[in-house]
Amino acid sequence: MAASDEMAAFVRIVDVGSFAKAALELRVTPSALSKLVSRLEDRLGVRLLTRTTRRLALTSEGALYLERARDVLELIGRTEDDVSSTRSSPKGHLRLNSSTGFARQALLHALPAFLRRFPEVSVDLALTDRLVDPVAEQADLVIRGSPAAGSDLVVRKLAEGRRLICAAPSYLQRAGTPLSAADLARHNCMALSGQASPTTWPIATENGIVRFLPKGNFACDNVGMLFDMAIEGHGIVRLADFVVGQAVHDGRLVEILADVNRSETISLWALTPKGRFRAPRVQAFLEFMEEWLPKASTLP
Repeated sequence: MAASDEMAAFVRIVDVGSFAKAALELRVTPSALSKLVSRLEDRLGVRLLTRTTRRLALTSEGALYLERARDVLELIGRTEDDVSSTRSSPKGHLRLNSSTGFARQALLHALPAFLRRFPEVSVDLALTDRLVDPVAEQADLVIRGSPAAGSDLVVRKLAEGRRLICAAPSYLQRAGTPLSAADLARHNCMALSGQASPTTWPIATENGIVRFLPKGNFACDNVGMLFDMAIEGHGIVRLADFVVGQAVHDGRLVEILADVNRSETISLWALTPKGRFRAPRVQAFLEFMEEWLPKASTLP
């Protein structure tokens, strides 16, 4: 195994905190990774990790090796990207990280079209709703609804949109269509939970903007699950047009209260490690999404 491959394996073991998890990602056995680290320690003449039954911990030498290994791997990646940038056609493996809601309702439709346009690119998509560090996750690109600070990141706005209040036709047929904030209070409104402060919906009334507090028999911290519950006709949601735009367009959801819903402008951001930003596969994906997203969120 090349030294760079050993470095990459070591970095992944530390990042995920487990031989078993790293082995699953790297498609090798945990014992193979354990032996790799042992060989590395023997060659260097120092211990890099202390192992217990519960956790792995870096020694001071291991922390130094980890820091230098990240630098080397970043330099290798940047060198390969600079060389490959001379090609007219993007190619290679693109590592994406996205929130589950955006992936299930937007990337689900965008990625097949992207891969057809760029047949020499392959995609590895990781889904998580927590904030992640693109460098630590070894991701080429992270898509989130809020930008992240970091001198080692390039932050690019992919699109702007708004939040729509909507429900399935089956729900509106059964429960009626609300026409005001007062009407909403009598409906099953499903909210995004797990936020720092309670989620409210700004609704225009004769007396100004009312911050309506949605109440219902279901809340969830996952946008994708709220979308699915709305599609099933369980209640009313207020979600980004990046997520619900296609469903509204094809009639699975109906936008309601459009004249009084006062949505703030929301943005979708791409976060990329500086060393990977110029890679043709990354640039191709960014440009494709900037073209595709406005079409996906545009309502008829």
